[in-house]
Amino acid sequence: MSALASVEATHQPRKLKVATVSLGGCFGCHTSFLDIDERLLELVEHIEFDRSPLTDIKEVGACDIGLIEGAVCNAENVEVLRAFRAHCKTLVAMGACAINGGLPAERNRFDIGVVLSEVYHNRPGLSEGSVIPNDPELPLLLRQVHPIHAVVHVDYFLPGCPPSADAFWSFLNDLMAGRTPHLGHALMHYD
Repeated sequence: MSALASVEATHQPRKLKVATVSLGGCFGCHTSFLDIDERLLELVEHIEFDRSPLTDIKEVGACDIGLIEGAVCNAENVEVLRAFRAHCKTLVAMGACAINGGLPAERNRFDIGVVLSEVYHNRPGLSEGSVIPNDPELPLLLRQVHPIHAVVHVDYFLPGCPPSADAFWSFLNDLMAGRTPHLGHALMHYD
């Protein structure tokens, strides 16, 4: 066997780098992703996790696939989303909040100033002189909650609330195989 043939025979295909992030939501999509359970062991044969619930990595590096859940609710969400998009070759909006604003977008029917005043000034049981929090450490709320495709380009949408573990499994396997992901009706999940 030639040296080149020996190298080719032992060469493993490059693992895809996958990162995840959560914006304004409940973290249910990440939980459902982790419900892949023992299939995660099979998955890590083909991918390497960057920032995710499985690592302690705080900053995302360059990655092949970025999975993002949650709606864009505040200025910090916008910054995180834009930075994440810049590092991901393929960006996947996972779950109803990322795709259409989900439950956080229910506040869009109301003026944010009125909502804050109601919560911090008019609600029964508040202390005298309660004020709307105004600390520079708190991210500035946006007037409206947005789905992520309103801020950045999204390559794929993984619907559900949350998407099921089987939907994640099928979706990721299609991406890893270079196929356009296709979810049948049985994999659509809204709880």
